[in-house]
Amino acid sequence: MVSLDDAVIARLEKGGNRYEILVDPELVAQWKEDNDSVVIEDLLATDEVWSDVKAGDRPTSDAIENTFGSVELIVCVEKILREGTIQLTTVQRKQMVEEKRKQIVNAIATTATDPKTRGPHPPTRIENALAEARFSVDPFLSVERQVQDAVDAIRALIPLQFITVRLAFRIQGKDYGGVYQLIRDSIQREEWLPDGSWACVVECPGGMKSDLISRVAKRSSGLDVKELD
Repeated sequence: MVSLDDAVIARLEKGGNRYEILVDPELVAQWKEDNDSVVIEDLLATDEVWSDVKAGDRPTSDAIENTFGSVELIVCVEKILREGTIQLTTVQRKQMVEEKRKQIVNAIATTATDPKTRGPHPPTRIENALAEARFSVDPFLSVERQVQDAVDAIRALIPLQFITVRLAFRIQGKDYGGVYQLIRDSIQREEWLPDGSWACVVECPGGMKSDLISRVAKRSSGLDVKELD
């Protein structure tokens, strides 16, 4: 568990009730990027669900059951993190946004080229274009989900050309949930195979191929992958 001094409130309002937990914002961001990278208990400051943390009020068990379908802490925490909001301080939000912005800039710089020179764009050029386009970075959305929006925002300001690759994944059916959550925004087609395994084709920037395969492999030990022409 994290220190209370480092924790912030994660809040979900549903069915006329409010539910709050105390969490480490940086670990929450890491968990949202990759659920398997953080143990839920490690990002919590207390093992309680509150209706008002500051007042020390707790919701009834019936209210929790009706809202979450369970009184199990992990179930409640995951739903709050996925559907609720994180109450960051101004300094915390600024730090997290800047870190995520650097990651987005790096993702573009390592996968995009200038079609005129066939060379990469310097990161500072991309940073300046994002600032000019007033692109808003979400500290809790993954880099992959924000890169395309960032590219769309700056394409009119600097010329961009991407080399993309198509990957075919086949995984065991039991690993479907975790893998699908990771790659759902990149899936071009998918199907269930007669042996119960799940297959799909995704498209991603060439520079992010190895990282994507590695992250999928962490969620599916029996992964079969090949690059398509």
